[in-house]
Amino acid sequence: MTPPMLRQLRHDVWATEELLERCRALTKEQLELTVPGTYGGIRRTFVHIVAAAERYLTRFMKMPEPLLSEDRDAEATLDEIAAHLPHLKEGVEKLFAGQEFDPDRVIRDPRRKPTDPPLLITAWVLVTQFAHHGSDHRAHIGTILGAHGLDTPEIDVWAYGNANDAVKETT
Repeated sequence: MTPPMLRQLRHDVWATEELLERCRALTKEQLELTVPGTYGGIRRTFVHIVAAAERYLTRFMKMPEPLLSEDRDAEATLDEIAAHLPHLKEGVEKLFAGQEFDPDRVIRDPRRKPTDPPLLITAWVLVTQFAHHGSDHRAHIGTILGAHGLDTPEIDVWAYGNANDAVKETT
């Protein structure tokens, strides 16, 4: 049986990939569009989504270097961002492969700033945040696209279920 959280994280990476693929048709100027209340421009938001997802996974495993960095890679192209998606897919699968994932495991997180005290985080918080964070910021991109009269792709769980033959019409 596939753990429900694995399916949720698979959806998360799929939705990011689908949205990124749709945004490849945008011009350089359109990738910088934003609207009030969103994270920022479309391209910058993709950097943020993927960089954060990689950071969440590093709490559980070693990820291929270099990780996407919001500071260093602030101007990354969609191709450069997309190059990290296979690592996310692999990391998500690896997280739930082999021994059973323990959602109550406590993880020591050293934090991004060395001057900040470490945190103790329960594993379920990290995987839930992984899914929530991606969904929240993909919605920002959808808001930007819609506000500027651009098409928004169907990337919700229903679309993912359809794409994976998990939702079927019956007679």
